[in-house]
Amino acid sequence: MATTTPARVAARALPWPLVFYRSAVGKKWVMAVTGIVLLGYVLLHMLGNLKLYLGAEEINRYAEGLRTVGEPFLPHTGALWIVRVLLIGSFALHIHAAYSLTRMNRRARPVPYQSPRHYIAATYAARTMRWSGVIVGLYVLYHLADLTWGWANPDFKKGDVYHNVVASFQQWPVALLYIVANVALGLHIYHGAWSLFQSLGVNNPRFNPARRWFATAFAAAIVAGNVSFPVMVLAGVVS
Repeated sequence: MATTTPARVAARALPWPLVFYRSAVGKKWVMAVTGIVLLGYVLLHMLGNLKLYLGAEEINRYAEGLRTVGEPFLPHTGALWIVRVLLIGSFALHIHAAYSLTRMNRRARPVPYQSPRHYIAATYAARTMRWSGVIVGLYVLYHLADLTWGWANPDFKKGDVYHNVVASFQQWPVALLYIVANVALGLHIYHGAWSLFQSLGVNNPRFNPARRWFATAFAAAIVAGNVSFPVMVLAGVVS
């Protein structure tokens, strides 16, 4: 007669979403869904920041408009905080799922490879996914400290987005940091945009060229847009 282990009994006692998340498939789904949320935000954030090229008045008005979305049905900055909570939750789940999958993979193969591995299908972006993720996480924290909280920007002026961006990127070490971080972001986005379809079960060889094109175009657009800001400030086009 089959016996039920305590671990299985405990798993059944959990709500279905938690039981699903404990599996590798569940973690991959969570990574894919939260990845879609984060990719959408990165795209909208970059497109909004393009207002920098329309002048101080336009981008400052855009930044203030984000705080008043939903009024009077929502309090001031209410919609903005809903988005922030969604992003923080997605970011936390994305990191936890990635960490948990890494541990599961290591437990599945406790003995390391004895000879150098030959990467046939894996791209450079895939092999460096962990490190690009760490760089992106640190970059996000510095980005917030620099242009949102103002702690890392010695000439920070609350509410004056245009001034803060120019004051920050006129310092070439800061501009270089942003450029390097966005290259890492591009690598992370490329592999993430490519692999999320596979995680969701869309893995037909007929669609692979379209998946690769989408991942390449999306990552290139984000990197080009974000890198243009420090470059244009250093070049004096935005001043």
